[in-house]
Amino acid sequence: MPEVIFNGPAGRLEGRYQPSKEKSAPIAIILHPHPQFGGTMNNQIVYQAFYMFQKRGFTTLRFNFRGIGRSQGEFDHGAGELSDAASALDWVQSLHPDSKSCWVAGYSFGAWIGMQLLMRRPEIEGFISIAPQPNIYDFSFLAPCPSSGLIINGDSDKVAPEKDVNGLVEKLKTQKGILITHRTVEGANHFFNGKVDELMGECEDYLDRRLNGELVPEPAAKRLR
Repeated sequence: MPEVIFNGPAGRLEGRYQPSKEKSAPIAIILHPHPQFGGTMNNQIVYQAFYMFQKRGFTTLRFNFRGIGRSQGEFDHGAGELSDAASALDWVQSLHPDSKSCWVAGYSFGAWIGMQLLMRRPEIEGFISIAPQPNIYDFSFLAPCPSSGLIINGDSDKVAPEKDVNGLVEKLKTQKGILITHRTVEGANHFFNGKVDELMGECEDYLDRRLNGELVPEPAAKRLR
């Protein structure tokens, strides 16, 4: 997959990019875990998610947030990383103007950034949030959550406890017009040690069902005249 360097808000950003053969193919952006705790675009789960979308014909990008690898800049506690993600999407869209839709997938810290990007970009029609951390990060900006997506976590996750993730899911599920799917990987910790294949199997199943036109939210009830 081609290595790319593109301009971000704090300097150059380093990524791996695989364009689809179809001009109008959807775009997928994959966001990595926390930069200060070893998170990079070469994280195994980030790599597997990239490959999952690529195999299904998406134009796909993963990249290093500022200050990681060959990406310039310094860690910015989320605000700058969100700007990095927006710049990454802008860059892919500039190369693929015929692409009408987009997905975002993020793991841990990347899930928080991905959900914020979702709020800012109406063209994002689906998301996959792997092991989000509502116990650490504020997700109250999801009011309302604009797109349907998958939230998936491990039931032995001590970094993002299951009860906190369940609380986030229940809050989002009350919204009309979208469908939040929640999956739990049994015995998995925050890093999915020994459970990455199960994790990716659940993500692939969800993505395939969405691409097949399944998992459609119920239409809002018509008001009686």
